[in-house]
Amino acid sequence: MLLQKQLLGKFRLEATLVLETGLHIGGGGGNLDIGGLDKPVARDPITLFPYLPGSSIKGKLRSILERFHKKPLNRPGGSDTYRYESDDLLDGYTEIYGQKIFYQGARTCPISRLFGSTGGSKFWIKTTDAIEEKLERVKRDEQFIIDTIDGVEYSKVERGRNSPARLIVRDCHLHRDSADKLKRVDTGLYMTEWKWENGLDRVTAAANPRQIERVPAGAEFNFELVYTVEADSNQTEEITQEEFQTSISQAVKDLQNIAIALSLLEDDALGGHGSRGYGKVRFKNFKCYWRNIEQYRRVTEDGVEFKQPIITVEDTEDDTFNLLKQFGTLSDQMQQKSLPGG
Repeated sequence: MLLQKQLLGKFRLEATLVLETGLHIGGGGGNLDIGGLDKPVARDPITLFPYLPGSSIKGKLRSILERFHKKPLNRPGGSDTYRYESDDLLDGYTEIYGQKIFYQGARTCPISRLFGSTGGSKFWIKTTDAIEEKLERVKRDEQFIIDTIDGVEYSKVERGRNSPARLIVRDCHLHRDSADKLKRVDTGLYMTEWKWENGLDRVTAAANPRQIERVPAGAEFNFELVYTVEADSNQTEEITQEEFQTSISQAVKDLQNIAIALSLLEDDALGGHGSRGYGKVRFKNFKCYWRNIEQYRRVTEDGVEFKQPIITVEDTEDDTFNLLKQFGTLSDQMQQKSLPGG
């Protein structure tokens, strides 16, 4: 019988994302008129306000953490690009052009646990694990394809298993005050600015100008992400206090990784043309909320504390650093409000 992992609660982190320099995240739909924009920004189709897609932020955070954890590029993508992915729930080797590249299984990989992974194909896993997990092994001439790696027998597996993401990153919409300020900006564009770029021919010095649309520096956006806390194994019965503490400890490690990624992002760039000065951002006014499953059950009752943050970080220049320091007490905060049974 297939069982889902037991839901324990949801952790929500809210903050304000501040643009320190102009930012461009493309939205497509540019026109080819003379003097028109080459690269317009993403806009809300109803309000026409610029916004920051959650997919762009999530992809950047994932890229940052892949480099931080020194993950290999083991999965080919489009346009001759490569990325990291767990081919299965268990450790194994991806095979690319005859070379075997180790990957960490999604059950223990900090990247796949946060961002999810799609199962690979024709990868290698320990034969004992493949048999125990009932994975379909590849055959040639009616014989299973095997190989020995570091003295251990591995089998080639037809298809790996997916792992769902625990992290949700919302689209970031403009603060109302920022929207009012940007409406008054007179640049010839609605709430944004033009930025001219020149590509120079190194031989003739001929210029190839283009116009890029940017959200101006100083704009502030509502930032929110949600992390799902769940039991470490599939169960139908109530988990024990020890199992609960293990799950909370794992969640705290994941949340610390998120805080590290946000800190690294402040010293990196969001969106396009980062090496040219675009996309410097800063986070401020962090608030962390924890809602356990019992609170969701009792949401319709009076007096249930549902909207009180468990961590608040005031507006300082080192908000993300202070957030990471306060995460040291996060496990205690979550356990105090989440004892099994209520």
